[in-house]
Amino acid sequence: MKNPGGRRTARRIATTGLGVVAAGTFIAPGIAHAEPTQDEVEDRIEELNQEAATAVETFNQAEEDYEAAKAAFDELDGQVGDEQERYDELREKVQQFANATYQGGELNSTANVLTSDGPEALLEQNADLNYLSENQQAQLDDFGESAERLFALKDEAEKALEEAEEAKNEAEEAKEEVEEAIEEQQEILSQFPDSDASAEGGDDSAGQTPDAPVGSGGASAALDFAYAQVGKPYIWGGTGPNGYDCSGLVQASWRAGGVDLPRTTYGQADVGTRIYDMSAVQPGDILFFFGDLGHNGLYAGNGQMVHAPRSGRNLEVVGLAAYWGGQFQFAVRP
Repeated sequence: MKNPGGRRTARRIATTGLGVVAAGTFIAPGIAHAEPTQDEVEDRIEELNQEAATAVETFNQAEEDYEAAKAAFDELDGQVGDEQERYDELREKVQQFANATYQGGELNSTANVLTSDGPEALLEQNADLNYLSENQQAQLDDFGESAERLFALKDEAEKALEEAEEAKNEAEEAKEEVEEAIEEQQEILSQFPDSDASAEGGDDSAGQTPDAPVGSGGASAALDFAYAQVGKPYIWGGTGPNGYDCSGLVQASWRAGGVDLPRTTYGQADVGTRIYDMSAVQPGDILFFFGDLGHNGLYAGNGQMVHAPRSGRNLEVVGLAAYWGGQFQFAVRP
């Protein structure tokens, strides 16, 4: 999956475009800028909302990847524990025959194996101990291989977890920076007369209790669940029950309809039948928006959608005709 809206993108968004807000004005060192128009600010907010949708789905994917890496780490940690027991058992056997009958240089050589700097050096030293019996040599071989497995398991587990945690932190930073940029632009928009700083351009809200046809079977149950969540807050990474993000609402709704969907919009876009003709969608179908599929919602019929819009807004039912219809990419029928 591509990773749109990463940290560099978010930082650029937060500091470029229409400028940085300070006391309600735009400031750029050494440059005089004209006051932005209301249309310019609204256009910028629309762009940032798309970036925010991408950022939250990137964060969701990074969080999923982190949880998977954590589970793998825990599993490998258990294997490390098992291998550590085997390592200790073999080490004790090597110590026993090292201390049994050998003296002088031979004893020192065997003892050196026990204090070797890692498995590679240990195996190299083992190759030189040609005076050992076949059984002792086999035990020492097992000891070296066990040490090598132990080092490899530890390195693999730690590296995977560190990389996943770093990606998660970067994605979280990116979404926070985009959200801050949106708040700055909304502050500017609020200074214009007759402006609605909380509105997305062309949302064409249809209210919270639409008279929409309901699908059958799982689609009906999914929509019933989605309607029951209307009015709850949008929450970054939210999967309920107190709040949701867009893909979190879709996932929870279709779970109520008997279908387990992936967590992110990117994963949900690959489940089921794709429908590219808006006139062919049916209630309960999942609608996907923006070129990077950063947002989705459930089609409610009558040209309406139930969705979790963005931070600062509540879950709602909106009309598709004005804004969302122009951002539609395709629908998926689970």
